[in-house]
Amino acid sequence: MDNRSLVSIDDYTKEEILEVLARAAEFEKNPNSNILEGKVVASLFFEPSTRTRLSFETAISRMGGRIVGFTDASSTSTSKGETLNDTIKMVSNYADLIVMRHSIEGAARYASEVSDVPVINAGDGANQHPSQTMLDLYSIQKTQGTLENLNIFMVGDLKYGRTVHSLLMALSHFNPTFHFIAPKELEIPRAYKIFMDKNNIKYHEHSEFNSIINDADILYMTRVQRERFVDPLEYEKVKNVYILKNDMLKDTKDNLRVLHPLPRVNEIAVDVDANPKAYYFTQALNGVYARQAIIAKALNL
Repeated sequence: MDNRSLVSIDDYTKEEILEVLARAAEFEKNPNSNILEGKVVASLFFEPSTRTRLSFETAISRMGGRIVGFTDASSTSTSKGETLNDTIKMVSNYADLIVMRHSIEGAARYASEVSDVPVINAGDGANQHPSQTMLDLYSIQKTQGTLENLNIFMVGDLKYGRTVHSLLMALSHFNPTFHFIAPKELEIPRAYKIFMDKNNIKYHEHSEFNSIINDADILYMTRVQRERFVDPLEYEKVKNVYILKNDMLKDTKDNLRVLHPLPRVNEIAVDVDANPKAYYFTQALNGVYARQAIIAKALNL
């Protein structure tokens, strides 16, 4: 494993998180450079993606790098039975850095162990999504002026939501209070509750939505992910359980910002988009700067 890989958000210390966020702010001020000139980045997306793939590729392009890779595993030799081991070993011969999304939990960790170049995890199943976490942290820091002592409300699919899992781990450095709002079928996994108990992180679980969000600094909405359900009936039962509407924000705190990793289905009504507390589209833009900073760190630039 290359120790510059970013597979899980806990590969970064608190100091490294703050270092990357500071670098992201520099990239926001001046996003175009040639620091990746002569570098090749492999973009391996075994699972569909829009924002993550395009923001990584935008980040690489704005830094003067070149991109190789694929967006559909069916067009690669994996469809012929090639193992992930062989794919990664082959690609690491061609590239200076690998950005990979995969549907199987742990695939990114395995890739980092067999690769000769750093690997950035762009999402592995329902496990982790650390680059999304860094753009989330950057968005929170920009809108709140701090990462410390915030009330973080997370809503929706907390069982399969890898963005939720990564963000929870990262914010554990900053004395948060979490409020988890989910149906029983999608509640935060026990492993994360054990982690919070062990680290004295305050958290509360709720099934109701409307009446409690007025205390939130950050309202982190998530979609219920149909692709994670084996039983379609189970998905139908929970898919519309929480929908944020504009009138629900009228008594919330002035500093509240609504985040969402996107894509949105119907968990945020379109009438929220014009509300100044809606931040999810700017959040997506922040992904370019955060990923530029992650790439620069991975390559020691």
